[in-house]
Amino acid sequence: MAVRILGWDLNVAFRLGDAMGVHPFAIAELLPDIEAVAVYHMNKRAPSSDDA
Repeated sequence: MAVRILGWDLNVAFRLGDAMGVHPFAIAELLPDIEAVAVYHMNKRAPSSDDA
């Protein structure tokens, strides 16, 4: 069975950003696009069930 990432926990991302001093508006604007690209590439690199 292949492992696939569906997305990130954005609540945690907002809390982490707040702890790092990032403005919530910047997180809300930028993080969804960053998440989509990162999840795509993580799933692309993950071994598929054919590789096992």
